[in-house]
Amino acid sequence: MNKHDIPFLTALELADLIKSREVSPVEATEAFLDRIDQIDGQLHAYITVCRDEALSAARQAESEIANGGYRGPMHGIPVAVKDQMLTQGVRTTNGSSILKDLIPDEDATVIANLKASGAVLLGKLNMSEYASGDAFHHPYGRPRNPWDLTRSPGTSSSGSGAATAAGLCATSL
Repeated sequence: MNKHDIPFLTALELADLIKSREVSPVEATEAFLDRIDQIDGQLHAYITVCRDEALSAARQAESEIANGGYRGPMHGIPVAVKDQMLTQGVRTTNGSSILKDLIPDEDATVIANLKASGAVLLGKLNMSEYASGDAFHHPYGRPRNPWDLTRSPGTSSSGSGAATAAGLCATSL
């Protein structure tokens, strides 16, 4: 499979290809990171991209799968999460410049569960400040709809909508 086609697969299609080893978690993660590099400058879907951490998690998933330790359909899947969810060691801004330096020392339960399933965290997604709806101020850039840059992809979870629709992650929260 051509690496450039990976971001256009559904999460389920990608999970099947990873399970059968037709696509590696590293290959999938690199494909999404390349796509983020190419178009997120216009979309502002991400606040933080976890490049090194994602590649490390993808290498670990690839090794586990190769050694018969497949954990299930999320294993090796590149995901992104709304920047409202605490992520150990990765800043969590809640869409606010006030929290721009907050580095949590623990994961939210949903993040811990994603990690336990073997998912690969690509990064933290833009959102309205404190999930307040269609905020007028977006300190990390106003998220844009990938199909029409003059439109919004939503409100509170705008980065999640933009990233998923544009193929900047296999799936998002």
